[in-house]
Amino acid sequence: MFEKVLIANRGEIALRVARACRELGIKSVAVYSSADAESAVVRFADESVHIGPPASGRSYLHIPSVIGAAQKTGADAIHPGYGFLSEDPYFAEICANEGFTFIGPKPEVMEKVGDKATARELMQKAGLPLLPGTVDPVATADDARTIADEIGYPVIIKAVAGGGGRGMTVVWKPEELADAYRATRSTAQVVFKDSAVYIERYLQAPRHTEIQIVCDEHGSGVYFGERDCSVQRRHQKLIEEAPSIHLTPEMRKEIGEKAVNGALSVGYTGAGTMEFLLDQDGNFAFMEMNARIQVEHPVSEMITGVDLIQEQIRVAAGEPLSVAQDDVEFQGHAIECRINAEDPERDFVPTAGRLETYVAPGGPWTRVDSHCYPGWMVSPFYDSLIAKLIVWAPDRERAIDRMRRALAEFQISGRGVKTTIPFHQEILADAQFRSGDVTTDFVEHFMAARQSETAAAAG
Repeated sequence: MFEKVLIANRGEIALRVARACRELGIKSVAVYSSADAESAVVRFADESVHIGPPASGRSYLHIPSVIGAAQKTGADAIHPGYGFLSEDPYFAEICANEGFTFIGPKPEVMEKVGDKATARELMQKAGLPLLPGTVDPVATADDARTIADEIGYPVIIKAVAGGGGRGMTVVWKPEELADAYRATRSTAQVVFKDSAVYIERYLQAPRHTEIQIVCDEHGSGVYFGERDCSVQRRHQKLIEEAPSIHLTPEMRKEIGEKAVNGALSVGYTGAGTMEFLLDQDGNFAFMEMNARIQVEHPVSEMITGVDLIQEQIRVAAGEPLSVAQDDVEFQGHAIECRINAEDPERDFVPTAGRLETYVAPGGPWTRVDSHCYPGWMVSPFYDSLIAKLIVWAPDRERAIDRMRRALAEFQISGRGVKTTIPFHQEILADAQFRSGDVTTDFVEHFMAARQSETAAAAG
């Protein structure tokens, strides 16, 4: 097992990893930018190192500073969390070259699954279902038109190196294709420094379903159930649930085994997520693989009782998985609401400011993962996530009621700071959400109906 782990991240995930290390008897090192000097993880970790100014490119994304901090403190492993350097094969390779264990997959494996076209080809060979489309990048607009004519409209053009909901364009008509192809390639080049794109059939109003897996270096893999992440805006998730009420135990077993087999087929090790789209008939289509722990991992922990961060650390240290598939039991229902510093009334624009009030909810089976406290400055430099509120109950209906109670208890205020708490309260009271009939366009329709009601009341 490791003696000291450097956490190459910030915010709630950095604190989450530090807590997992503490329970495993591992010393932790926090790195921080000038904006995060008073952060909770800096106070909690055994050591901390300042790595630069607020701008991510000069701190959390500045590899020499991160590696230098690991060398200075004598760390033997680096946990990247999510975002920042977590899916950067170049960083993982540098870690290995400098003698640090990267807590994640090997660089060559990360490179394979991070390239969406390559990942699609590999997962297709491993037996995972795909939507009709290309597995190789599309070279020209004429090729794109030919492919779209073959698979039928609507289609979606995606950046091979894309992620975070960026680098995607839906095309509804043939006459829109050429411009959309060029625009998507241009965006991909600017955002991801890679203009390659691929095309697949666009599945309208699917359910976003992802499978949580962990694989070790001994050829074993376990799936920890699925999460429904259909409540999202601009492809950014807002509410996640586990398990999906749209899967039977047989479907769960089938797709879980396929996800594990797909990961093992490319030599994957560590925690990861297989992302799928689920249509109204219960058919799955592989979308992409995330080679890291995800924001919403707590809902899987709540229904399985397994600490996924600790499992991730153990397998990176060369230990076998602590559980076999038969040991994993799925109990009850868990829901996570992402509490973001955003203003839903202004199209979820991020807000910033110092928190004057921060009172987290409590009570049975209520979990809050957060780095915030009264007096904390919500910075404009980073992601707007303030906290993750997670609840568990024996069934979905009671989990929704518990979440509504917990949201009502959550008090966050500060000059200029708006949060998504009121929005979540509205969503959880909505009859369609409570019925479970939720697809990826739910928020879009919900907001449109809300605006219509507001306009009618004002008129």
